[in-house]
Amino acid sequence: MAAPRATRTYVERLTPAPWVWLAALPVAASSGLVVLTAFGARVAVPVAVAAVVAAAWALLRPSAVVTVGDERLVAGRAQIPVGQLGVVRELDATQMSALRGPRADARAYLCQRGWIAAGFAVEVADPDDPVPFWLVSSRRPDRASAALRAEIDRCAVDQAHSRQTS
Repeated sequence: MAAPRATRTYVERLTPAPWVWLAALPVAASSGLVVLTAFGARVAVPVAVAAVVAAAWALLRPSAVVTVGDERLVAGRAQIPVGQLGVVRELDATQMSALRGPRADARAYLCQRGWIAAGFAVEVADPDDPVPFWLVSSRRPDRASAALRAEIDRCAVDQAHSRQTS
């Protein structure tokens, strides 16, 4: 019998916003100007190119990935089985800001990026888990929430079917 196929219903990489790139890359390239006066263009151009490549790598490397599928929610380095999750809420910029600020809960798991205003929150229904909810940044919170709700429902149906057949 073949192993079950991995199914990801939603994947999003939380890359920096265009304004972050527009701010960081020219600053990195300007390192070539610093070197230009002392060593000339033969050294300055490779230094500027290397600085831009290093800046791009530094911006992309920590970009978290949010994945829904295979009965799991993965947000950054953390993952949780969807069977342990409860209510999923889409959050606009105002709601997201409130949960990061005045209504913040230090026990919550956060996978958020400052350059992404919206996101979603999902309650952790496992009574043994001290984390009350996950707060996750998303450029498409409607799609992420819908995929997560569908995965939670699919997992619940599978578990109910397993209990009936065993």
